[in-house]
Amino acid sequence: MGANNPAGRGAPRLGIDLGGTKIEIVALAGGGGGKREAGGEPELLRRRIPAPQGDYAATLAAIVALVDAAEAELGARGTLGIGIPGSISPATGLVRGANSTWINGKPLQADLAALLARPVRVANDANCFALSEATDGAAAGATAVFGVILGTGVGGGLVIGGRIVTGANGIAGEWGHVPLPGRGDGPPRACWCGRIDCIETFLAGPALEREYRAATGAPAAAAEIAVRAESGGDAGASAAMARYAERLARALAMIINIADPEIVVLGGGLSNIAALFRDVPRLWRRHVFADSVATLLVPPRHGDSSGVRGAARLWGAGEGRQ
Repeated sequence: MGANNPAGRGAPRLGIDLGGTKIEIVALAGGGGGKREAGGEPELLRRRIPAPQGDYAATLAAIVALVDAAEAELGARGTLGIGIPGSISPATGLVRGANSTWINGKPLQADLAALLARPVRVANDANCFALSEATDGAAAGATAVFGVILGTGVGGGLVIGGRIVTGANGIAGEWGHVPLPGRGDGPPRACWCGRIDCIETFLAGPALEREYRAATGAPAAAAEIAVRAESGGDAGASAAMARYAERLARALAMIINIADPEIVVLGGGLSNIAALFRDVPRLWRRHVFADSVATLLVPPRHGDSSGVRGAARLWGAGEGRQ
């Protein structure tokens, strides 16, 4: 055993995606084997169970049971990385900022390490997404990659040289909780984090749905708003999507101006809106401090699987600063 692989050379790499409604586990081959996916690393197994919402002890027990069952099926002990919808505070070692609120303020990493008798690495789920796509996904081969989650919330992760950048405070990539750049976006919007006009209050799926309903009086899911806008038969949907694309362009231009990634990968439910990949790069040009913009905006190769695959990759060549 070594510091980089406490389960031994060639052991499977286990990844867990801890979400608000489900817990998913995947095992990637540590030294070959398994069914190789197109453009991906061999995947040995995948399981998903409902998350025990509101119950921290039950969450720990569910994760332990998933790991035990996976290792029994594989006949091998593996390394373990976990993606969470929050982060571990470098100051306290406790979970913070998770929308799975029952894990906030808890020593999740330490508790799981004790229960499973091994080191456990924990990272933000958007960081895991970015790591997966930068390693063998849509951004494979790029030096600097920014991964974006656009769903019920907004998150981001930065990978440079194949490693997650977490930063001195463990918040690198948290673009969802900085103010939306620019002006003219209406009355101030309060965010759940206590700040005003966070990018998340404009670009999360529920924000798009609220804005459409306020303008038209009719409820619609974000995906349906996009379909209506593309068909051209709903002026309210077209206007809502035009505002959304322009705001997303401003928000990503800020990232390009600071980190200058080669590729931005969009993930989450709203990444299924094909028009964003057409419209946003055209719109962000005026906001980027350069005479031309070479940054690419692309959909994920591994889709919803990227988060859990990235968690598994917290051990190995792609591990970042944890």
